[in-house]
Amino acid sequence: MRTRLLPLLIVLMAGVLLALGIPLGVITAGVEQQKVVVDRIDDAARFASLAQFVTARPTAASSAKTPEEDERLATLRAELTRYYGLYGIRAGVFYRDRTPMAAAPGDLPVPSDGEGAQAFSEALAGRRSHDPHQVWPWDDTGRIPVASPVIRDGDVVAVVVTDSPTGQMRSRILHGWLLIAAGEAAAMLVAVGAAFRLTGWVLRPVRVLDTASHDIATGRMNARVAATAGPPELRRLARSFNEMADHVEEVLEQQRAFVADASHQLRNPLAALLLRIELLALELPEGNEEIASVRTEGKRLARVLDDLLGLALAEHTAADLQLTDVAALVAERVGSWRPLADDKGVRLTYEGHIAVTGWADPVALSSALDAVVDNALKFTPAGEPVTVAVAPDGAHVRITVADRGPGLAEDELARIGDRFWRSSRHQNVSGSGLGLSITRALLAAGGATLSYAPHPPHGLEVTVSVPRSAP
Repeated sequence: MRTRLLPLLIVLMAGVLLALGIPLGVITAGVEQQKVVVDRIDDAARFASLAQFVTARPTAASSAKTPEEDERLATLRAELTRYYGLYGIRAGVFYRDRTPMAAAPGDLPVPSDGEGAQAFSEALAGRRSHDPHQVWPWDDTGRIPVASPVIRDGDVVAVVVTDSPTGQMRSRILHGWLLIAAGEAAAMLVAVGAAFRLTGWVLRPVRVLDTASHDIATGRMNARVAATAGPPELRRLARSFNEMADHVEEVLEQQRAFVADASHQLRNPLAALLLRIELLALELPEGNEEIASVRTEGKRLARVLDDLLGLALAEHTAADLQLTDVAALVAERVGSWRPLADDKGVRLTYEGHIAVTGWADPVALSSALDAVVDNALKFTPAGEPVTVAVAPDGAHVRITVADRGPGLAEDELARIGDRFWRSSRHQNVSGSGLGLSITRALLAAGGATLSYAPHPPHGLEVTVSVPRSAP
């Protein structure tokens, strides 16, 4: 959930920062350009004041003889030349007919197109030029033209034009953008850190709830949640979860107690009933079928009661986990079952490693193996093999019991291990349908698992996985 929530928060915060940073960058660029435009307007106004009283039009002859030039025209030309040499900004004063009064450099033409021509036309109309279009840092060919009218006696007699390079201005804009980007990056890092803390604070109770739910689902009914962290809603959910877990544990405990008590209390009446059946059988002819049928059902009922009591104890008893040599334990159980297998004509063999350790309850694992091997021998016909193998498999030890019995269909594999369930094809085989349920309960208490799969070409393969690391 954190991997899904974090990108959402980060994208939202990045969107907010971009929504603030982009307009700020545009404003920064506009402010820098406005400063340049205002400076050029002031400069153009100063040149216009110098050109206001220049009346003589310079000719080719007079331009070649500077001592004879009008003193004011000479001053204007000197100011324009000094201005161009100092700042690198081209500037000129042009009469209404577009002939130059003075310019620096001397070959500066009158703007004939673009924003320069528009600014010149506006100055002829008596207006200062409007703000030029925004120049961006990547626009290395952009220039800023500014025009100002020269007015004498209420009439526009000339126009001052400045054409400014933008290199320094673009550098300042780029520097401002880099500062904004650095601030945005720092704010983004702070926002990401805050998002991690926020999601951790919000989701920590959820993770604890998930862990406790998994523990309860795997049989550790005493798992609870500390309702002390996270938002108030999640703390209230944690308290509700604890109350629910207490109620579920209490109900399950009552069920186990009922099953155990019922199984125990029914054993004595059933034993007395079986004794009376045996006494009644002495009064009837030898080989009476009804008495034999009643005796069989009574024994089956006694076996069911024993299995119910064993299931109740298996679900209630805590596992005593120890570092166990699983291979040695399995080999010992196979040796114990081999006489019964030989008696039935089944070849029971052990394959695998000599020593493989895992964490398990030796008594519970032995009981589970007994149930699985007994089940395999029960359904395997004479002359067929039953193979028990032990092998390490990553973080688990895998115990495999494979037989050559009739096996189970796909839909039956999904139901195997359910209480009292037996395949319709095996109803004539003795059993209560609780053996594998008891096995699963014994293994689950120690963190082991039980799985089933077909064993081609026919048969069943039961796999017990025991963890190799301490819980």
